[in-house]
Amino acid sequence: MIVKQLYTNCLAEAAYYIESDGEAAIIDPLRETAPYLEMIEENGSKLKYVFETHFHADFVSGHIDLAGKTGAQIVYGPEATTSYDVVNAKDGEVFTLGKVTIKALHTPGHTLESTCYLLSDENGKQYALFSGDTLFVGDVGRPDLLDGFMTKEQLAGMMYDSLNNKIKPLADDVILYPAHGPGSACGKNIGKETWSTIGTQKAMNYALQTMSREEFIEKVTAGLTPPPRYFFEDARINKQGYDNIDTVLSNNNKALSVNDFTDAMNTGALVLDTRHQDNFEKGFIKGSINIGLDGTFAVWVGTIVNINQPLILVTDAGKEQETILRLARVGYENVVGYLDGGIDSWIAAGNAVATVKSIEPDELAAHVGKEHEVVLDVRKIGEVEVGHVKGATNIALNDLTANLNLLDKSEGIYVHCAGGYRSMIAASILQASGFESIINVHGGWGKIKMTDIPMETGVPSNMIS
Repeated sequence: MIVKQLYTNCLAEAAYYIESDGEAAIIDPLRETAPYLEMIEENGSKLKYVFETHFHADFVSGHIDLAGKTGAQIVYGPEATTSYDVVNAKDGEVFTLGKVTIKALHTPGHTLESTCYLLSDENGKQYALFSGDTLFVGDVGRPDLLDGFMTKEQLAGMMYDSLNNKIKPLADDVILYPAHGPGSACGKNIGKETWSTIGTQKAMNYALQTMSREEFIEKVTAGLTPPPRYFFEDARINKQGYDNIDTVLSNNNKALSVNDFTDAMNTGALVLDTRHQDNFEKGFIKGSINIGLDGTFAVWVGTIVNINQPLILVTDAGKEQETILRLARVGYENVVGYLDGGIDSWIAAGNAVATVKSIEPDELAAHVGKEHEVVLDVRKIGEVEVGHVKGATNIALNDLTANLNLLDKSEGIYVHCAGGYRSMIAASILQASGFESIINVHGGWGKIKMTDIPMETGVPSNMIS
């Protein structure tokens, strides 16, 4: 028996490859099929099943393309209604894979169709639980993604039953393989490990402690921030189907001359610049939004950019295809093309570039508390409560676009996050919205807290959300 976790950091997502006696299964695959097909070929196996734990909201799954290329069956749990052919596993139904078995455990709560898959080895011993978004390391899946159809309290009540009746009775040594790790918006505060054991989670996970249904519902629903706006669209795509990934990559992988790029800008395409923030600030096309490939790129694109917005790309040389693929992973397929030659070709054609001024944290001290100057902290409230610049204005990055009217374009805005990735996204949003006096603080809070700048803890008095 072979079990491999295939973890993708930028989405904090885990897919799984299981093989026994020449037969293979994949659980919760990403959009691209090549890595899975290569693994199957290398092992000389045949893909029999593609198991889906639920309709994913944070990425477009590769199940349909994988099944189309291999003849494998797509398996969902009960209550999963799709526009394509699937096997709807009954609760408790057992699937044979070579010499091992995989048992479907219907665990509604995150969504109605959420299903975990319990793997037993060649000797019939329970070996691992693939829990999808039902149970994470240190957390459980958020119960608020069926807005308008079912309340988060109703789903949390279902989650309580699923955990207590289906998961807690499992043996302590069963390995827990969840669909997500730290950084995913599918949970409130997922632990740093990407796998665990049922026993460890019984001891450490707040959601598996003994409590009443009412207490559980209160704990699980408290402190939920709004999900990224692309979540509901991706869930719809996974349910209804999508275009073949090879077709999408071919259609979107278009080199644009400077003139064609300019024409696309003039007809409403958004310039998405995926270079590192330190390079972006030195020169970029006015109006660009910077979301660097080196961070949680797809999640921030999905949070900030409308999924139907036409996009034109500025990337580092050789990163064009990767950018297009990572956009397609989250359902962003309306890519007009990329600037051939990158920012260098734009400059070589005689076009002007904009810049963002940056300062070091010790230089910020001279501006804190000054009239007509604002320190803008774009971290999440949980980060800010631990410590922030005294008097700073807090608008979390995911709330920035909706609250731009609360900032004064005549004031100097000194923007920072934890380390610099989010602050440059924020700076690009501000400049694209007509703010001219934007100053980025290099190193963010990680370096600011090492200075003598006045600081405080708790909820900031100037928090906007």
